[in-house]
Amino acid sequence: MTAPGVPTAPTYSRQQLDRYYERIELSVRRVAGDWARKAPGLTYLRALQRNHMAHVPFENLSLHYSTDHQISIDPQALYRKIVERRRGGYCMENSGFFGTVLRSLGYQVYAAGARVAHRAADDRGPEFGGWSHMVNLVTINGAKYMVDVGFGADCPTQPMRLKEGECCTGLGTQSWRLRWTTIPETTDPSQQLWVLEGRRKEEQPWTPYYCFAELEFLPADFSNMNYVTSTRRTSLFTWMVMCTRTIVEGDEAVGVRTLANGDVKERRNGEVRTIMTCENEAQRVEALKEWFGISLTEEEQRGIEGLGTELKGWHRA
Repeated sequence: MTAPGVPTAPTYSRQQLDRYYERIELSVRRVAGDWARKAPGLTYLRALQRNHMAHVPFENLSLHYSTDHQISIDPQALYRKIVERRRGGYCMENSGFFGTVLRSLGYQVYAAGARVAHRAADDRGPEFGGWSHMVNLVTINGAKYMVDVGFGADCPTQPMRLKEGECCTGLGTQSWRLRWTTIPETTDPSQQLWVLEGRRKEEQPWTPYYCFAELEFLPADFSNMNYVTSTRRTSLFTWMVMCTRTIVEGDEAVGVRTLANGDVKERRNGEVRTIMTCENEAQRVEALKEWFGISLTEEEQRGIEGLGTELKGWHRA
């Protein structure tokens, strides 16, 4: 029971969840035997994450192909965009929506903020920035897991237990682990965080991708983060058009398909091939439809005209 005066966290209705299952092509009975909300578990969580990433792209198109170039992280706005419009979103859209789905199913879940690691200009190693990413923390049978459906081409494809050094597989030869440690930017050595590290091949060194704490972030925190991430000119989301979709065969995530500005590429088993290079807006709009299942309206297509991210040579049939 919610305490008096405490706002109730948002959830989706049974009908909304049914439409979401159709959106991600997930057979509830095949995975769980019955509605997972009766006993939400790890097996079903894995299936939800895998199918979500296979059918809901990581993308920032609303910052370029729209009239207002803004991102809403309101739960109902996210539902309309992701389920009804069959679009995707960037981290705070995808993970915010996914967290609401999990809560609606009965999972014990809350959202936390993360600091993304960037390579230093002088190659001294990674530098962690401010809070700019969202992950979900889910507790199942007393164990806590980090679940991320919104980190683009390099994103864990299954729940990761919060346990020092424990590894899990990713796409193809990729592997991930979590470290409980400090980061170089902190001045207090007692301030430890969970650091996500990954490598694409076993012989490669581990590379940090982001770090996060177990502190619950509030909607107001993410509202501030979303505003900065979607408006600051130094944010890559404002100067690059991107779209990513995980490739799943059977029950396995085997690769990832990406669009970065005009280049459409596919990565499997650590090997990358170029599918096509878009030279104008007509080609990019068609590529989004063919390779990522995203159909932009005429009004959305006109939204990019005059922006620095527009591919020149646009012509309207």
